[in-house]
Amino acid sequence: MIDCGNSVQYTKKIHMAFLLRFLLFISFISFVLIFCNAHGFINLQYSHIEIAIPAVMFLIFSQAFIMFYFIGVARMVENVQGVLNSEKQDNLKELFDNPPKDLTPYLKKMNRFIYQSKMSKRQTIPWTALILLLGIIGFLLGGAHHTGMVDKTVHSGVIYGFLGAFLIGFLRQWFYLGKTHQLLREIKALFMIPDNSM
Repeated sequence: MIDCGNSVQYTKKIHMAFLLRFLLFISFISFVLIFCNAHGFINLQYSHIEIAIPAVMFLIFSQAFIMFYFIGVARMVENVQGVLNSEKQDNLKELFDNPPKDLTPYLKKMNRFIYQSKMSKRQTIPWTALILLLGIIGFLLGGAHHTGMVDKTVHSGVIYGFLGAFLIGFLRQWFYLGKTHQLLREIKALFMIPDNSM
């Protein structure tokens, strides 16, 4: 019988949530450096415009990666619940070697996991979209200001909004990446899925 307890054994392996936290941190720090360079707080070899080009590309990559991680985990949890709700022996063999007769403990836990995965998605994806939108618009307005098409205050205003959204989004994404990582570990422990599999 599979243990339905809350105990989860942790091993020292690199997990997706830690990789995404690393990407998120690098992206956030790069924009802090750009901000400091643009205001003259630090003097780097390159101008803030030159640093912004790869930073925006990396922002798009890292935020898209984080967004699809939360979407993917929520979808996986829904699929597992769908298998349990089907109660077909062939489907249940995807989760159990010997399917138990009483699935109630598993269904109760999966209901909690569904709620947690949806909460993580709701709390992060809108901020991800806002970060991407403001970051790209701010970058384009920077180019427009450089060519004299818009005033500096327009570019600066959008960038300040972007940095504010990125700070809030950074904190939410960091927190919910940890929560979602724990959720995945609990699901794997519940169904005795190997720790290195998704």
